[in-house]
Amino acid sequence: KIFTPTTVSFFGMTGLASFIAAFFAGMFLGTVGFSYVADKYGRRTIFTFALLWYCVAALIMACQSSASGLNFWRFISGIGVGVELVTIDTYLAELVPKSMRGKAFGFQQGIGALTTPLVALLGWQLVPIAPLGIDGWRWVVAIGSLGAVAVWWIRLALPESPRWLAQQGRLEEAEQVMGAIEARVRARTGRDLPPIEEPEAEDPRPGSYAEVFSPAYRSRTIMLMVFQLFQTIGYYGFTAWVPTLLLAKGIHVNQSLQYTFVMALADPSWPIVSMVLADRIERKWQIVISATGIAVVGIIFSLQDAAIALIILGAIQTMCNRWLSYSFHAYQSELYPTRIRARAVGFTYSFSRLSVVFTGFMIAWTLQHFGVTGVFIFIAGAMGVVVVAIGCFGPRTNLLALEKISR
Repeated sequence: KIFTPTTVSFFGMTGLASFIAAFFAGMFLGTVGFSYVADKYGRRTIFTFALLWYCVAALIMACQSSASGLNFWRFISGIGVGVELVTIDTYLAELVPKSMRGKAFGFQQGIGALTTPLVALLGWQLVPIAPLGIDGWRWVVAIGSLGAVAVWWIRLALPESPRWLAQQGRLEEAEQVMGAIEARVRARTGRDLPPIEEPEAEDPRPGSYAEVFSPAYRSRTIMLMVFQLFQTIGYYGFTAWVPTLLLAKGIHVNQSLQYTFVMALADPSWPIVSMVLADRIERKWQIVISATGIAVVGIIFSLQDAAIALIILGAIQTMCNRWLSYSFHAYQSELYPTRIRARAVGFTYSFSRLSVVFTGFMIAWTLQHFGVTGVFIFIAGAMGVVVVAIGCFGPRTNLLALEKISR
């Protein structure tokens, strides 16, 4: 047993909170310090490199036997994940038509969320035992990193973002990418494509971090900074801590992992189901509704003791979390022009990674002093800030071209 469920002191490095904090500290560095490379070198190149970075770091982490070693390599792997998440958001927003951006992000997160019940199942089955004399958690980490290698191989067939190519002045390559995409669509549908709308010219100027705070984007940047600081308290306050929160309710560790697995089955379902609504309800209001659901359902969850109630409410909470996640990942990538999209998303998104570094310690401290109900009251307050920030200050984005939104 390497980590303790709670921390000895607020910033104790031997508790579970330090392990969570190390990962998000790495993600913070990746998003704020290295997201610009996707604007400079291209979306496809960088998310391929970032995935390989994560795979290597995770495998090394699986071989560690001390809290400090685990925390260090968890931090290193977090850098790769931070760059990866930002690059995926910018790439997907630039590649998908405006009429289905919401659906695309919902589908992407639904497929990605299939790993949640899989990891929960692996944890439930492997963590309590030691196959071949190797700790079960090491198998879970190693399997995850090897799975990422398969994803890396699949991504080699993906094209570069035509918007990024056009912004770089590589118009012939952008035309080739679009021509190939259009040919595949014609072949699959057997129909001609609809008439092309009047194209929006890409500004050829190179982007910079200073532009993120220029008068045109300052209010959006501040709004997203506030949102990101608080949204992670709700999302990761439940997702990362649900086994520990169940343990605090007196549920045995194996039962806790079992309950977590059942709740996790809801994770991939909601993004897929809600694809029907993803582009019909304004994006900002989807964020507001899901954040409200996290606050209300969380408090009700904290007051329950019966297994069936905990599982049902936990599943609903998981669905609200995923709804919030895919909605804001689409939303944040729509608000800036191509030349600064990755660095702007990375900069604002980094505040969520920074928030989680401290959120883990705050939740551990709150759990120790105020119990599970205190944790969910804390989460509800954070969701209130999210509702105000997005509901009052967020612009509309649904069914608008990225170039029009970013003006």
